[in-house]
Amino acid sequence: KIEFVRCPHCGDDVEVWSDEAQGKCAKCGEAVCRTTKQSCVDWCKYAKECLGDQAYKKYQILKARLRKESLLKAAEEHLPDERLRAYARSMLAFAEKILSREPAADPNVVIAAAALFAVSRLDLGKAETPSAVDLLHELGYPEGFVKEVVGILGRLDEPGGDEGVNFRVVRDANLLASGAADAWRADPAVPVEVVLAHFCTDTGRDLAKQEMAAARAKAG
Repeated sequence: KIEFVRCPHCGDDVEVWSDEAQGKCAKCGEAVCRTTKQSCVDWCKYAKECLGDQAYKKYQILKARLRKESLLKAAEEHLPDERLRAYARSMLAFAEKILSREPAADPNVVIAAAALFAVSRLDLGKAETPSAVDLLHELGYPEGFVKEVVGILGRLDEPGGDEGVNFRVVRDANLLASGAADAWRADPAVPVEVVLAHFCTDTGRDLAKQEMAAARAKAG
């Protein structure tokens, strides 16, 4: 059936079929992703049986990809230079690698936090600079989701114990993407064990070891 999703570009209602992840806005012509508004395919326990395995899998893959692209696009539009845009892409790529081996993590929360980390660190004293909260609201995410993502972003710089699997994945992705990490990647004087102690997930530690081995081999 046809459902309506708010266009984040012009605010008009966009018709999206319940077995599709996106539609085209008739008013502004932009592609609109069903980012958070739930389709019957998202919640119905018979969705896979109704659509068939292939169509169901295609829907899930497309929706995840479009959600990620819409978040990254929103972030890049508000990041002032290519260095920060590259950082956002790098952190997102590391987050996806960790997610592939952390089934308990919520990919929706992790991807949103990773994509918007650089935005959350901008100078928010400038009126024209939107916050991660603003961008999530513009994309139509619900308040509970926004609160969880922003909570993770706000605690990333704080040392602490177990903050939950979503936090751990985002924190490790940030460590791996950090430009400051270049020193420990390449410097053989920095013990591997000292570096790995900063990571929260086994996957993050494995990726860090790979990064260090490659960087130190290149450095000679």
